[in-house]
Amino acid sequence: MRNAVADDTTRWASSTWLWRDFVTLCKPRVVVVMLVCSMVGMALAAPLLPPPAPVIYGLLGIGLSASGAAAFNHVLDRRLDAMMVRTQERPLVTRRLPTSLALVWATLLSVLGIGLLWWQVNALTAWLTLASLIGYALIYTAFLKRATPQNIVIGGVAGAAPPLLGWTAVTGQLGPEPLLLMLIVFAWTPPHFWALAIHKRDEYANAGVPMLPVTHGDEFTRLQVWLYGWLTVAVTLLPFAIGMSGLLYLVGITVLNVRFMIWNWRVWRGHDPRAPINAFWFSIRYILYVFGVLLVDHYASIWL
Repeated sequence: MRNAVADDTTRWASSTWLWRDFVTLCKPRVVVVMLVCSMVGMALAAPLLPPPAPVIYGLLGIGLSASGAAAFNHVLDRRLDAMMVRTQERPLVTRRLPTSLALVWATLLSVLGIGLLWWQVNALTAWLTLASLIGYALIYTAFLKRATPQNIVIGGVAGAAPPLLGWTAVTGQLGPEPLLLMLIVFAWTPPHFWALAIHKRDEYANAGVPMLPVTHGDEFTRLQVWLYGWLTVAVTLLPFAIGMSGLLYLVGITVLNVRFMIWNWRVWRGHDPRAPINAFWFSIRYILYVFGVLLVDHYASIWL
C-alpha cells in the first residue's frame, strides 16, 4: 500500500515538473509583456472599446505563437544556454525534456496560434505573426545572434511586432499609428538588451556570442545605451507630435523618460557596476508604463 502511494506521489510530482518545464519553454514573463503591448495596440485601434472576439482570439493566437517562438528559441539555443550561468537550468540543458519533445511542443503552439489567428481574426494578422515568429526563432536565434554584434538591432524588428499585431487584429489594416507603436518597441530594444549584455559580458564571451560588449568593449556599449536611450525618448514623443495622443501622455512620457535616461546615464558613466542590470530591469517596467500611459490617455480623451 505504501509503495502504491509512493508511486502515485512520484508520478504526480513528475507530471507537475513536466508541465512546469513545458511552461518554462514558453518564456511566460516575456509573453506577458508582449500580450500587454498587443492589448494596448488593440485598444488604441478602436474609438471606444474594441469588439471582444478579435481581442480574445487575437490575444490567444498571439500568445500561443509567441510561446511557440520562445520554445523554438530554447531548442536552437540549448548548447549556448549550457555555457551561460543564467540559462544552465533550462529544461533542455538539464535534459529534463528531450529536444524532440520540445520541438513538437514548439511546432504545436505555433501552428495552433497562427491557425487560430487565420480562422478567427484575419489573414493579415496571421501572416504578420508568422513573419515575426520566423524572424525571431530562425533569423535572429539561428543566424543573427551568432553572426553580428548588431543582432539585437536587426532582430528587434520581430520582437517589436506585438502592438502592430494587436492593431491589425482589430482593424485588419496597417497604418502609421501601429507602425509607430512598433517603432517605439524597436527603438527601446537595444538599450534594454545591451544593458543586460554588459552585465553578462563574460558569459557571452565564454559562449562565443558576438554581443556588442564582447566585440566592441564595455565603454563603447555604454555609449550606445546612452545614445539609443535618447533615440527611444525621441520616438516616444512622436505619438503626441502626430496627434495620436494628448497632453496627458506628454506629461506621463516626460516623467518616464527622465527616469529612463537617469538609468541610462548611470550605465554610460560606468561608475556603478550594478547600473546595467538595474537599468535592464527598470527598462522592462518602462516599456509597460509607456503603453499604459498611451492607454490611459486614449480613454481619457474619449471620456473626459
